[in-house]
Amino acid sequence: MPDRAPTFARSTDLADRLHRLVPGGAHTYARGDDQYPEGMAPVLERGLGARVWDADGNEFVEYGMGLRAITLGHAYEPVLAAVRDVLGRGVSFTRPTTLELAAAEDFVSVVTGAGMVKFAKNGSDATTAALKLARAATGRDMVAVAGQPFFSTDDWFIGSTAMNAGIPDETRRATVRFAFNDLDSVRALFARYPGRIAAVFTEATTGMVAPEPGFLEGLRELCTAEGTVLVFDEMITGFRWAPGGAQEVFGVVPDLSTWGKAMGNGFPIAALAGKRELMELGGLATDADRVFLLSTTNGPETVGLTAFRAVVEAYRTTDPVATMHRQGTRLLEGANAAIDEAGMREYLEVAGHPNCLVFLTRDGQGRPSQEFRTLFLGEMLRGGVLGQSFVISAAHTDDDVDRTIQAVADALPTYSKAIELGSTAGLFDGRPVAPALRPQAEPRRR
Repeated sequence: MPDRAPTFARSTDLADRLHRLVPGGAHTYARGDDQYPEGMAPVLERGLGARVWDADGNEFVEYGMGLRAITLGHAYEPVLAAVRDVLGRGVSFTRPTTLELAAAEDFVSVVTGAGMVKFAKNGSDATTAALKLARAATGRDMVAVAGQPFFSTDDWFIGSTAMNAGIPDETRRATVRFAFNDLDSVRALFARYPGRIAAVFTEATTGMVAPEPGFLEGLRELCTAEGTVLVFDEMITGFRWAPGGAQEVFGVVPDLSTWGKAMGNGFPIAALAGKRELMELGGLATDADRVFLLSTTNGPETVGLTAFRAVVEAYRTTDPVATMHRQGTRLLEGANAAIDEAGMREYLEVAGHPNCLVFLTRDGQGRPSQEFRTLFLGEMLRGGVLGQSFVISAAHTDDDVDRTIQAVADALPTYSKAIELGSTAGLFDGRPVAPALRPQAEPRRR
């Protein structure tokens, strides 16, 4: 337990000021204060390892780790040292640098199925470039995406979500969904839209759902047979499941893959990678019409590329993936043991891949519940733990994990009381949290 109960007066004031200047009060919807109990949304000032400190002086063990971007820990010194060194040599130039070549060589040495790579600054740019490349290569217009939460902020994907205001109907109709682990659902799309699907996008695995035996292999065969480009989104899996992502773990090589998040340990860098014959459509070794692929002022700036190279070196000399797996397993088993001891597993559970854990909150009927999620989030904050998930890093120590397990145990009496009452009423202040991608500001309109 923390030395004192956390208070959030200054954070709440700062959040109000943010909302007056920044739509939604944050630069990512998943970071919004509508994802936390009202009056309990910390505005952070600094982090070190797996701990963060907010504007009110509260200290928390943090999970989620920069929306899964941090695997080595906040302010990881070897990455910071490399970045400090490069700052004195310039950041952005009018010609490629030796650093760009070294970073590209590092990338293709890690992602062995990729013949070429192009760097960018955010994942959406990379995924949209992959779709553009697939459309150019196939002459087709449609894209099939797995029924997974997120691929891009751009119209082609956001138009398929509930938060689709401003997206033309024609754009929305060009994106169709299939069920992960269901090859028949993919076959049905190819049959319904013959000769029109340019690309199939999927995460090869997620924290909650691993590919069933033969699914990825079957998807690879089906895309090859249909002349469709297979794209793996490795934003989360890259450097969290393995340095070379899910394709390294499962041994299935896509045509294109997209990367970001942990490849810079929080520094902004993303990448599009893939087979040379596709990637060269955006280059000069082609007689086909050229694709305006990725052309970004800041894609090759030296700080992001240096951070990436330092991350690669950390993975060569240490084993962050194994550390995350070990600590995530300790957290999974310890938290669920406490929940089981209280007889609450029907209503509360820690679940998923050890490197990418979530907590599942259910009401008295066993249904997923935003109200019970809000209650649990508030109790965890009181216990000194911040996070919308239990996504871990290699910086989480035994003490961090033990503190988290204790916070879960301490939350159980309140959670149990709500189950007994059949309601969370009176057990937390304000309105419940709400899905980040929702069509209306309610139920958390300001």
